[in-house]
Amino acid sequence: MERFRDLGQILTAAAEGKQGIRFISGAVEEKSITYRDLLKEALSLLSRLQADGIKKSDELIIYTESNHQFIVAFWASILGGMIPVPISVGTNDEHRAKLFRIWEQLNHCYLFTETGILERLKTFVRKSPYANKENALHERAITWHPPKNRQPMDQVLSGTETHTPDPEDISFIQYSSGSTSQPKGICLTHNNLTANILAIIEGGRWNKQDRSLSWMPLTHDMGLIGYHLSTMAAGMNQALMDTSLFIRRPLLWLKKATEHKSTQLCSPNFGYKHFLNLYNRKGDNELELSNVKLILNGAEPISWALCEDFLNAMAPFGLKRSTMFPVYGLAEATVGVSFPTVGEVPARIIVNRHTLKIGSTYEECPEGSPDAISFLKVGKPIRFQSIRITNDNDIGLPEKTIGHIQIKGENVTPGIYQNESASNSLFSPDGWLRTGDCGVMTDGSLVITGREKDLIIVNGQNYYPHDIEEIITKREGLEPGKVVVAGANLVTNATEEILTFILYRKDIESFAQISELVKTTVAEQAGLDVTHVIPVKKIPKTTSGKVQRSRLVERYRKSEFDDKIRVLSNQADSTNAFDTDPLIQELEKICEEICKEHVIRSDTNLFEVGISSLTLAEIVLAIDEKYPGKVDISDLFNCPTLGMIAELIRSKTK
Repeated sequence: MERFRDLGQILTAAAEGKQGIRFISGAVEEKSITYRDLLKEALSLLSRLQADGIKKSDELIIYTESNHQFIVAFWASILGGMIPVPISVGTNDEHRAKLFRIWEQLNHCYLFTETGILERLKTFVRKSPYANKENALHERAITWHPPKNRQPMDQVLSGTETHTPDPEDISFIQYSSGSTSQPKGICLTHNNLTANILAIIEGGRWNKQDRSLSWMPLTHDMGLIGYHLSTMAAGMNQALMDTSLFIRRPLLWLKKATEHKSTQLCSPNFGYKHFLNLYNRKGDNELELSNVKLILNGAEPISWALCEDFLNAMAPFGLKRSTMFPVYGLAEATVGVSFPTVGEVPARIIVNRHTLKIGSTYEECPEGSPDAISFLKVGKPIRFQSIRITNDNDIGLPEKTIGHIQIKGENVTPGIYQNESASNSLFSPDGWLRTGDCGVMTDGSLVITGREKDLIIVNGQNYYPHDIEEIITKREGLEPGKVVVAGANLVTNATEEILTFILYRKDIESFAQISELVKTTVAEQAGLDVTHVIPVKKIPKTTSGKVQRSRLVERYRKSEFDDKIRVLSNQADSTNAFDTDPLIQELEKICEEICKEHVIRSDTNLFEVGISSLTLAEIVLAIDEKYPGKVDISDLFNCPTLGMIAELIRSKTK
């Protein structure tokens, strides 16, 4: 296929065909629009935006939970030459504060949102440091009104001014996911996007006969660029499932793939784990997955063991091993960097974990050795993309030598929005983008071995340890410099663990209260589950005073903290006996199985104990499996304790 000149051409070309988008919001709740209908809706909204005074090059924050509304607002911005700024809608004040931190970075910004969300934002700003934004919310916020679909195209176009961009114009700004301090907006030009979109289509061998299905959020690069823009450019029908629906009912993902005979799917690592957690308990014998050609697996470190578990579980339903498609990408590269060859089964290398230093040639290691660690191959550079592995001085290294991953190509961002120093720091002196990841080339394929920095990736989202530390140290008695957060990905665990180390020299028995405080604080303000809170008598630092997180993580991996973790766990168990009520006891056992690091009893408020929304959803799924139709996740707002949930179950059983 030919390369598009700009994003607007993608929609106008797609509108000539009969394909479109299916929006999935429930087991039976779906609605579909053609790409032609989407073009009409986008133009209709653009007319309204322009009538409200929004001009070319103005930024439009898109802040909505509706995939349909998001898509229409995104395309209205693109067609009008505005700069869309997608931001995920958070559930707590820290997420809302991030929205306003981004707003302050923009030049002439407007907000597209929903009425209910807007009211919550107004309530938030009145009690926050962003009270000066209250007037802006009144004057610069646009809320959704259903478009008039049935107008003829010429009538929709009348009074609407569309814009033809230069290929090097900014198409939209992609803010790094997860970070809770000062977010950085990655600029993506039309040229960046059209190059990467074409490369994705060619690398995946997509065509008009394919049918995609994605539950990834549209504020994520894989969701928006990979499974909306690229699938549209390929001319295929696409289905977009609400992310919240997948979190609540993960088995619906492959049910819908079966129902719609989807050929192109995607999920990061945690999605397979979330799906299997319920599938292994409940099962589903009505799947038919022989139509699936590829399942892109990216956005966070990929677990070989988890891929194997998923493929083995789905093999009886016709899912081929070659469908698992481990890829590498990052927001600064638009989205895609390397793909394996379509039709090949996933491959890996097994190496000695002690030979992964920068500049070292890795040593192969027998599977099962205590020193063995495996990494998946994530393919070769896709079109328009070059990859090199370098030492600490940006000098290229040969194959099978561990180094820093750097990239160059038409898909690579020109820089960070409104931040020249941050933009300059992205690149080496000779113009290669430093990805921040470490890896190695072997037989022409890229292997990711880790990260240079201390970035933590949880559920496909990026978090910086210092951001989480700042949240923790706001609590009384927890001082900056005495709290260290780090991520650890063990061979025995498919997902990354969040560890918090606290300088503490008193007896360990008195530490349990601090541990629970930390877990609750992080869950409430960042929506993250802290795996372990560990007391240490010394925090290792460099001679210049920089905390050495890696040394603490290495000690954790060597099981040096196991005795402390065991004492804290036993202490929690000994002081929290199960309830005497058999129903509550059953609910307590469900919670214990799903979130082993927390003690949840009959009067524990599930919103205050320190667990994430994902874990909360898994608890409700397990309760629903045991007591079908009795408890929905929305019931937790009125029944937040196990005692109240037990009463709800009894009331619906009578």
